[in-house]
Amino acid sequence: MVCLKKLFAFGVMLSLSVTIGVAGASAEKVLKIGGMAPLTGPSAKTGQEIKQSAEMAFEEAGNMIGDYKVELVWIDSQSDPAKATNAYAEAVERKGIQVGLLNWHSSVAIAVMDLAAKYKIPHLFGIGGSSVINEKYRSDMDKYNGYWLKSWPVPQKTMTGYVEFLEDAIASGKFKPHSKKVVIFAEDTDWGRDIFAGAKKMFGDAGWEIVAEDFLAQNQTEFYPLLTKWKKLEPALVFGSYGMPVGITSLIKQSREVGLKVPMICDGLGWAGEWYSLAGSASDYTLDMIQKLATDKAKAWAANYEKKYGDKPSPSSGGLAYDSAKLFIKVAKRALEKTGKLDSESLRQVVLDELLTGKITYSEDEGAITVSRFSYNEQSLPDPAVGVDDWYLPIIQYKSGKGRIVYPKAWAEAEFHVIQ
Repeated sequence: MVCLKKLFAFGVMLSLSVTIGVAGASAEKVLKIGGMAPLTGPSAKTGQEIKQSAEMAFEEAGNMIGDYKVELVWIDSQSDPAKATNAYAEAVERKGIQVGLLNWHSSVAIAVMDLAAKYKIPHLFGIGGSSVINEKYRSDMDKYNGYWLKSWPVPQKTMTGYVEFLEDAIASGKFKPHSKKVVIFAEDTDWGRDIFAGAKKMFGDAGWEIVAEDFLAQNQTEFYPLLTKWKKLEPALVFGSYGMPVGITSLIKQSREVGLKVPMICDGLGWAGEWYSLAGSASDYTLDMIQKLATDKAKAWAANYEKKYGDKPSPSSGGLAYDSAKLFIKVAKRALEKTGKLDSESLRQVVLDELLTGKITYSEDEGAITVSRFSYNEQSLPDPAVGVDDWYLPIIQYKSGKGRIVYPKAWAEAEFHVIQ
């Protein structure tokens, strides 16, 4: 009887060990990715576009990277650094994210990058472009290297093209300003202050007289008094950047209503896909510097996005989020191939060894839809490398809701026209 009891107990233990072994062998491998965007608040529309575009990229991969299931955990920054840091900490501590991806506002990036370093969570391809991020990153490379990486370079690296374009238009006789007076405005954020400083230097060096300098509140939509002031100054040009879709389109419409008919450069007007539905024909002849969905692959993606979500996507929010997710997938596949696992440590190692050294890039030939190539090097960090063959923004002019490249000349799709 004792022997039978022992035999029975052994059988039960064997059965349990087999069951546990099978369960362990079949346990699902999961990579938790913390996608960050302003899903509510003043930039909610842009945030939703970022979210949906990134999700499209992962859906195309079957929400799998190798034998790991991708679980996207969305972090709502609410366009507020304090709220974003609380949400980020919760995503790490309670939801267990292993890597971060994307973000929109520079001010949020500046706050959250400390948490990424603290929790040792690589956060890749943030769209916030302020030079303050770069200064903070380079102030302590040991702390931030591999834990924060941008997909949008500082504006000073790209915006000089505006003055080059204007001077070329003046020399060719296409633009005959009555003076070289310019009004400069920007949103009152880290990004806006960066743009503002860059614009002052850019126009000052080119001999323009800055007759007004104004910062705009994030939720501002009433501009009549400001525009009336600008009109009295008789500028030949208005230049600014304001990333809130309702705000920038309100400013454009109200500028036409008060009769301020001078060329307007609204850097970032096209960041939100719905800009034309908000601005209408008042946006005709406005200038911008923005990615353009020009290739067959880019146009096909944009058509798929519109079919799926009912809106036209912006190349700078939706398109860049899609490309960033695609590049992340490439990095993750390499990490899995190299280390046999996907986690914070393996991803950061491949970022340091191969992405930041230029061994891993992502180009138009592979499916990039917003720039010629994403690449990084020691000199560019934490930005992508900038150049015609890498990350480069053409100048476009809007008419009837469509943007056409007017500069550089080699890329031009249309002639520059001055508003009458």
